[in-house]
Amino acid sequence: MDNGNENNSNISIQSAYDIIINEHVNLYHSLDFENIKNIEEPLKNAKQIFLIGAGRTGFMVKAATMRLMHLGYQVHVVGETTTPAIGKNDLLIAVSGSGTTKSIVNAAETAHKNEAKIVGFTTNPSSPLAELANHTIIIPAAGKQEHGNSISQQYAGSLFEQGFLFLFDALIQYLWKQSDNSAEQLWEMHANME
Repeated sequence: MDNGNENNSNISIQSAYDIIINEHVNLYHSLDFENIKNIEEPLKNAKQIFLIGAGRTGFMVKAATMRLMHLGYQVHVVGETTTPAIGKNDLLIAVSGSGTTKSIVNAAETAHKNEAKIVGFTTNPSSPLAELANHTIIIPAAGKQEHGNSISQQYAGSLFEQGFLFLFDALIQYLWKQSDNSAEQLWEMHANME
């Protein structure tokens, strides 16, 4: 079966992992960490934080939401049945590789109309999401429709999704180390009805 990749016989799991790690090293060197630090204040000042992402990105967003909850933030995943209305003094973290995903752009428009702050994570600085956001974090990874291998050899938007998770985990680590909370105190916030 030909799936368009002539080098299938030459790849191992280890070499595939090498490809992914090397892409993340390159991505790391392309990130604007000074700009990323600018979202610290909106995060800390938000009354409530709402997060949204679709598809695999949505799973990464849920992981980020969980860690913010562990740090004591009042957080919600957009679309869940218990998610309240967004309003002034709230923050929306909207994550879309293309910056054009309709549900995410709609959520950003709603946040904007209700005077909430918006942080957008995207690959596309001229996207509708970037235009709506108060702070835009560019993750220079391939979008899910880019299949040319010029930025990433991985399928679809994998590098963006992984890059968001790594970057947000770094942000969580940074915020945690700034706090006085021990790992044991964070663990007290962990779900106990799994």
